[in-house]
Amino acid sequence: MLPSYILSLREGLEAALIISIVLGALRQTRRADLAPAVWLGAGSAALVSVAAAVLLTQLGLSLDGDAEKIFEGITMLAAAGILTWMIFWMSRQARHIKSDLEAGVHSASQAGKRGLFALAFFAIVREGVELALFLTASVFATDASQTLAGALLGLGTSALLGWSLFAATVKLDLRRFFQVTGILLILFAAGLVAHGVHEFNEAGWIPAVVEHVWDINPVVDENSSFGLVLKALFGYNGNPSLTEVLAYAGYFVAIFFGLRIADRKSVAVEQQA
Repeated sequence: MLPSYILSLREGLEAALIISIVLGALRQTRRADLAPAVWLGAGSAALVSVAAAVLLTQLGLSLDGDAEKIFEGITMLAAAGILTWMIFWMSRQARHIKSDLEAGVHSASQAGKRGLFALAFFAIVREGVELALFLTASVFATDASQTLAGALLGLGTSALLGWSLFAATVKLDLRRFFQVTGILLILFAAGLVAHGVHEFNEAGWIPAVVEHVWDINPVVDENSSFGLVLKALFGYNGNPSLTEVLAYAGYFVAIFFGLRIADRKSVAVEQQA
């Protein structure tokens, strides 16, 4: 439940921030009459996201055997890929997201209700479809009831936070927020990569090389309550294969150097500007 809660909280809070910034910009420009178009766009995006989550989960649960393992592996690696993209994107854009959105609002308001509907819809549907993919992967790692409970709690919390932030978005340090949650997302993504490789091991798509590098299940059983939490959060496996271990460690190495390179490029661009 905890992984789906944190993921839903982050995605939901991002969506809430987007809506609050858009509505705040409309209020500043005295175009509050266009607010219903923003809410309609956000609501439509939410419905599309729910439909995507249901379809992905039903598709995965309808499969069995190797087909199920391959689908789960692909879903987890895809979710890890999107998480990684989000981490890099936010590391570059968090500082400017508010000003960029406000500029987009001013531009969209010139096109009237349709422009603001489109702005809200595409901004929110991106968050929603990403969350649908994450929750589908979480269902495979834990179970549907825990994932649903965590998602509802996370979205509820983000809605409350978003409401309270509506009048104070200027005071929120978005960069700090995304840095803290970004660390958690890196851990989630590494676990998804390892879990995806594990599914491909079982399907025979990726060789295990060494079936069990170690076995610490007698110490922390992966099927115990604590082990299941670690599995859901960080992809814990008490007896991983060599390719799982290499994939897990390789992800951390890649993300570490990738973020350092991206940060240097960002600093260089700002200095040139």
